[in-house]
Amino acid sequence: MAKILIIDDERAIRNTLREILEYEDYVVEDVDNGIDGLALIKKNDYDLVLCDIKMNRMDGMEVLTEGLNIKPDLPFIMISGHGTVETAIEASKKGAFDFISKPPDLNRLLITVRNALDRGSLVTEAKVLKRRVSKVRPILGESQAILKIKETIDRVAPTDARVLITGANGSGKELVARWLHEKSNRSNAPLIEVNCAAIPSELIESELFGHEKGSFTSAIKQRIGKFESANGGTLFLDEIGDMSQPTQAKVLRALQENKITRVGGEKEIDVDVRVVAATNKDLLKEIETGNFRMDLYHRLSVILIHVPPLTDRRDDIALLTHSFLDEICSDYGMPVKKISDAAIEALKALPWTGNIRELRNMVERLIILSDKTITDGDVKAFANPSSPATATNGSSAPQTDFNQFANFQEYKDYAEREYIKFKLEKNNWNVSKTADDIDIQRSHLYSKIEKFGLKRGD
Repeated sequence: MAKILIIDDERAIRNTLREILEYEDYVVEDVDNGIDGLALIKKNDYDLVLCDIKMNRMDGMEVLTEGLNIKPDLPFIMISGHGTVETAIEASKKGAFDFISKPPDLNRLLITVRNALDRGSLVTEAKVLKRRVSKVRPILGESQAILKIKETIDRVAPTDARVLITGANGSGKELVARWLHEKSNRSNAPLIEVNCAAIPSELIESELFGHEKGSFTSAIKQRIGKFESANGGTLFLDEIGDMSQPTQAKVLRALQENKITRVGGEKEIDVDVRVVAATNKDLLKEIETGNFRMDLYHRLSVILIHVPPLTDRRDDIALLTHSFLDEICSDYGMPVKKISDAAIEALKALPWTGNIRELRNMVERLIILSDKTITDGDVKAFANPSSPATATNGSSAPQTDFNQFANFQEYKDYAEREYIKFKLEKNNWNVSKTADDIDIQRSHLYSKIEKFGLKRGD
């Protein structure tokens, strides 16, 4: 349900606009001056502002400018009894969505409001999609280890030096690789990724170097390998410690000579590729046990970057958590949930064996299962869903057979369904009240009810 703020010093106009908009099921608040209006804009999340131009205490154009400084994507519709073309143009230049003269025409008003709300939704969706498409997210953290990594990236990225990134699973090695490419002179060329652990040993040579038609049974046509695809750019070899010995030898030759030969082919192909590798293994120990070639290790490790586990940078957890809260709530189309200082401290105390990946999943779980403010009790209750926990009210958390879930998405859908069902029953299936209680739009709640097939009396 869209939330609209009216700022106008004429009570009759405010009452008329409120009556019209509330009849259309919008949530409406109003004030009689711009100063109080700006205070509400800072405090609350509105979908649209209707603002008079000629007002006491603060001019409507000033409110428009200050309001857009506070919330740049908030649509403003300016209204005035002294409307001129010049005023409308000035309002548009300052960022207003549209301009309406007093007294407002009912149909024109409702169409303009609907268009402004649609535009606001499109802006939000565009930001979400842009972030999803963009693969390069900022490296968040202010710990010494992270600052050192950022400094190293700035120094190394413009060169063609090969980089070996080490660190535990989920610590952010891939993100470091992406920034090495993004800040390099090759950033306009492709970054090609290969997960060496995910490709069977009998297929990885074809994946890296390509193959000629007929070179083996299933080779029905020629295939270009990752080295050729990354020509002029960067090749990211993730989990290189899992690469087979024969493939290691061919990769070593490609690095030495800057040439490759497709599987089943004889022609040597020149390639200009910067290689960045990553592993969660101790390659020196792998060399001792004969699982990794020492000469390849020295070729790859011109520059070494170690990404520390989250337990070694606990002071960064608060920054990471707030960033994930903003991102995930935006993706879900809900207001950003608050988190208490005690909850942050509870997060810092957890073991984090899955590092940043685990922290993000944890924040997503808390957003779904917690109320408007995430507490330390929520963290304790949902940190390890498979074990008994105590909620903030002292009652035992519901027990669930977690073996029934194949993955986190299945568990998340189950938990979301149960949470919405509980809130609906608590509010006697009053959808509007429930939407307000869990802080989402009523239309969004209706979609969830339909998605999960919820019915009264289930």
